[in-house]
Amino acid sequence: MNSQTVQQWKRFKSIKRGYYSLIAMLVFLALSIFAELLINNRAILVKYDGNYYFPTYAGFIAGTHFGLDYAYETNYRDLKKHFSGQNENWVLLPPIPYSPFETNFLENSFPPYPPSISDQHYLGTDIAGRDIFSRLAYGFRLAITFSMILLACNYLIGIAIGCAMGFWGGAFDLLFQRLIEIWSNVPFLYVIMIVASVIIPSFWTLVFIMVIFGWMGMTWYMRTATYKEKAREYVEAAKALGASNVRMIFRHILPNTVSIIVTFIPFSIATGITALTALDYLGFGLPPPTPSWGELLSQGTSNLQAPWIVTSVVVAMTIVLLMVTYIGEAVREAFDPKRFTFYE
Repeated sequence: MNSQTVQQWKRFKSIKRGYYSLIAMLVFLALSIFAELLINNRAILVKYDGNYYFPTYAGFIAGTHFGLDYAYETNYRDLKKHFSGQNENWVLLPPIPYSPFETNFLENSFPPYPPSISDQHYLGTDIAGRDIFSRLAYGFRLAITFSMILLACNYLIGIAIGCAMGFWGGAFDLLFQRLIEIWSNVPFLYVIMIVASVIIPSFWTLVFIMVIFGWMGMTWYMRTATYKEKAREYVEAAKALGASNVRMIFRHILPNTVSIIVTFIPFSIATGITALTALDYLGFGLPPPTPSWGELLSQGTSNLQAPWIVTSVVVAMTIVLLMVTYIGEAVREAFDPKRFTFYE
């Protein structure tokens, strides 16, 4: 790393709340990748008659395979009770032995169930008896994946078009300015409502719709930055030396606009998370029973007699969005070009 990058990293680390938020977010991301090993109704490992089984990744295993009297998929919580007291046969369950899709009904009662350590519903259940902790965890993975894909697509399109507008200018710039002005006036929510009334929106359908409306913000920033960098002496010198347009863009202009790109990344992630949550809350997002923060929030606001539902999702969203905001503030401070610019 060059000296400026080292200085920027040191500056980022000195902003403690942003630095620790980054560490916490990376931990959450790592845990979400392996969520099936931590939150699942399938066992991590089963030892039966001297053989080892890995149901989490093996998939469906009938109960009769483990000596139970039914042919449908094994209930591993019951299997653990069945094996209790046996040294040769045992079951290793995840810390939270419920999947986000599993409906659990307790004897002589109806969902939603309040938080319970004995039943291992640590945050309670929703109105269908599904474990809230598992739906929050899988909903986080879905939301962060959605926002990262959205970020990559919006930045790829926005940077490419914005840089081209700023570099070539003229009629090309004016044409795209008019197109963006027209397209930005199309009501995004109405389009979502129309699509949701015709088809059931899927993950990729929502990504596509969000991308075709979301690339314009970065385009304006890149257009302005490119115009500014294009007028610099080093670009004029490269042009006088015969450098091609491609070389000037990729070797001189884009590297000097990286601070703008990096600064907006955390805030774009937060925008993606809140957008998906809002669509799911309004009923125009992912179809049930997809684990979603917006769907949980809708349940919570419709069933205030079960306050643990809305409290869980609001606290989870607040923590994640605060961490993303703190990371964004630290990145913006660390990549501030004025901090590492010197005049002689």
